[in-house]
Amino acid sequence: MNMSPNLVKQGSSFNGDEPMRENYKQKELAAASYCLNRLPLARSGSILKRISRLLLLLLLLLLLLLLLGISCSGKRITKANVDEVTEGMSKKQVESILGPPTSIDNQDFLIMKKTTYVYRQGKDVVTIIFKDEKVQAKDSTLSE
Repeated sequence: MNMSPNLVKQGSSFNGDEPMRENYKQKELAAASYCLNRLPLARSGSILKRISRLLLLLLLLLLLLLLLGISCSGKRITKANVDEVTEGMSKKQVESILGPPTSIDNQDFLIMKKTTYVYRQGKDVVTIIFKDEKVQAKDSTLSE
């Protein structure tokens, strides 16, 4: 049996024409990658990267807000701050020292208006009573 060197190898559709074979392979690969890129699962790597970046950004933002909240919410209800509040001060002056109250109770009587500010911080409670918008009395469970 005479075998020529140009015979087609098993599984090959080309007979010794290497450039033609490479061109065909490139076209096959291009067609396959085009089909794969159209599938959502094939692009999941880029989607996962985007999601992980977004989650990282959200985590950093949450951490920043937490740190900002901790630094801004330092103990304002201290004995020294409560001692700064004196009779005759306005609500605005009290809030500038102690911050906004935990709760407010307004009572309107015929001859006067009574407002009670309550500040709670852990087990400690501070009560400021206003009569006609001015501090009339204060009470505190702070020990320090």
